[in-house]
Formats: sequence, structure tokens, C-alpha cells
Amino acid sequence: MSRTRSLGFSMGSLGTLALAGLAMIAALMLVAPKAAGAAEARVVYHADFADPRRFSSMLTSINNMVMHYDDNFVDYDVRIVFVAHGIRFVTDDALAGTPFEEDDRLREDRSTLRGRLLSLNSLHNVRLELCEVTRAAIQLAEDKVYDAVDFIPSGVVRIAELQNNEGFAYIKVE
Repeated sequence: MSRTRSLGFSMGSLGTLALAGLAMIAALMLVAPKAAGAAEARVVYHADFADPRRFSSMLTSINNMVMHYDDNFVDYDVRIVFVAHGIRFVTDDALAGTPFEEDDRLREDRSTLRGRLLSLNSLHNVRLELCEVTRAAIQLAEDKVYDAVDFIPSGVVRIAELQNNEGFAYIKVE
């Protein structure tokens, strides 16, 4: 009688199990989520203009971009930095008596533009950043700015930092 027991595995089947295990690990690595902050696409949009039609075009561009990234499982960090006349699009205040005062076209389109902007923020995590230099210059109270907007010390400095230090692509819709 033999004192050795068979475990039910041969050397060939152990090799097959090892290869199967390695294949599973490789497959998991391909679908594993990326580390936080490892966005593959980084884009900053510069909004310093007054034209509601142009702002609408910018929102369409951003929506198309984030939908593409979402459809293709690409991590992204998309931001809009509002400077100067861009402040018109992050408040419902008419900004009367300022260089950024609401006109008839903005008054007519404001509700739609606000909804589209805030949807990009809430549904697609598009970050909204407002230049404090601009806000302070016209003495607009912080509570008059949409809640989704973050305040940054300087819009142009922020854009330069994002481009130079964090690898963001710069886009300005004409």
C-alpha cells in the first residue's frame, strides 16, 4: 500500500490553473478603476465674454466633450473659469450699473443657460470657478453667485496654473 495520496491535480493541471489565474489578474487590471485624480483628459474653458449665444455654444461644446468621454469610459476633469464678462453667467443678478450689466438677450436666455450650466456641473462634474478679482471689483455679494461655483483668487492665474502645472488643455470658444 502506498503512503502518498493524490490530491487530484497533476502537474499539467496546476500549470493550467496558474495561467488561468494570471489571465484573470490581467483582465482585472484592465477594468480596475484608475487612482483618484488620474484624469486622462484635462480641459479648461475660458469664459470672459458677454455674448449669450457664444456661451450657449461653449456649453454645447462641453456637453459634447463630456458625453464622448463618458461613452468611452475616459476619466476627465473639465472646468470653466469665469473672468470679467463671464460673471454674467454665474449669477441671476442683473449687475446693473456695472460693465457686465444684463442685456435683453441674456435676460431672455438666462433660465435656459443656467439650467444647462448647472446640469453640466451636477451630472458631469464640470467644475465652475469664478475670478475673485472680477467679483470683488463690482462688489457682487458671494451669495448672489450660484452655489455650484467655487471662488478662485485670480481667473487668469488659475488658467495658467492649470495649463502649466496640471497639463490642462486650454479652450476658448469664439
